[in-house]
Amino acid sequence: MELLNFPKYTFRFKNRENKIYIFDAIRKKFVVLTPEEWVRQHTVQFLIQEKNYPISLINVEKELIFNDLKKRYDIVIFNSDGSIFLVVECKRSKIKINQQTFDQIARYNMILNAEYLMVTNGLNHYYCTMDYEAQQYQFLRDIPDYKS
Repeated sequence: MELLNFPKYTFRFKNRENKIYIFDAIRKKFVVLTPEEWVRQHTVQFLIQEKNYPISLINVEKELIFNDLKKRYDIVIFNSDGSIFLVVECKRSKIKINQQTFDQIARYNMILNAEYLMVTNGLNHYYCTMDYEAQQYQFLRDIPDYKS
């Protein structure tokens, strides 16, 4: 897999039936290593190791219903009160991040109501905060570190 714009992390891999699997610390199981999963696993480690978010507050690949359609978000970080702090959309590195990508995460966030959004393809990371009154997002240089 290619190098991404994250610090170097150590991962556990397994090879089974000619497929490579990577261990997901959140789901506590090996998952097929796809280009998007490579970005997702780096992002999870970034959130844990660099931003100090507890594993217990992180959720990966859960289903949500939007306009009667089943969708899956990549990563959500909860506040300790159960509200949603951050929603992360991960794309494979070859996918260019554009307005359509932001529209996708904004649609998810209409249901989730997170304070912050992050979109990454592993090479470029974009962060924003939500202004619900003005119905717009404001771009940030970074997301806050975890504060207990």
